[in-house]
Amino acid sequence: MKKLTLIFLGLTVFAILFSSCNPVNKLGQNPEVKKWEGEVTGLEALPVSESNNTILFIGSSSVRLWDSVSSDMLPYQAIARGYGGAKLSDFVYYSNRIVSPHQAGAIVLFIANDITGDEVNDISPEEVLSLFKLTVRQIRKSQPDIPVFWIEVTPTPSRWKVWPKISKANKLISDYCETKENLFFLQTSHKFLNVNELPDTSLFLSDMLHLNREGYQLWSECIKEGLKNAGIEIQQK
Repeated sequence: MKKLTLIFLGLTVFAILFSSCNPVNKLGQNPEVKKWEGEVTGLEALPVSESNNTILFIGSSSVRLWDSVSSDMLPYQAIARGYGGAKLSDFVYYSNRIVSPHQAGAIVLFIANDITGDEVNDISPEEVLSLFKLTVRQIRKSQPDIPVFWIEVTPTPSRWKVWPKISKANKLISDYCETKENLFFLQTSHKFLNVNELPDTSLFLSDMLHLNREGYQLWSECIKEGLKNAGIEIQQK
């Protein structure tokens, strides 16, 4: 039954990508999307940012697990709102609900579960790009001109076999961001590859998927550099 549900979700995603209207609401009827309702409701119950200087991080488990985001991102003000296992195919449905309560100076987005090595449920790099575009559109419903940053999907040991596909999706998003105002691609992969151009296992937890403390510190360095280069100013509270 779960496999049939996932196949139906895939068909729904395909349909919304090629629809001329905004069909995101249709995704909410799919069990693979609806299962995250409790997680998102929990995020809505958390304190909201009331400062337009805040950097709002949203996305999947790497965002949710970043407990040290507020200190790692200093001197920027930062908060994180994510749920584990998020894919663009479900996050696109919830994104406006997660973002709209907050005042923020910029939004940083990281979602890395659309290409995992699952031959049945993975989507193509081109579909990742299309869902990224739609997600940005949803995010900007409440703040149309807010700068949005996409963190490059990390080369991880556990998903190295599909890195060529992930890398292609990264490149498509990077190229697209270069054509748009206030849309930025944050390159990070070079920090996570060793001298042999393989993922540096010392930067990951034992699952070889999520970042450890040192990994998050490198991540924050890349992100802060990207924010600075994009003109996002550091302001006091």
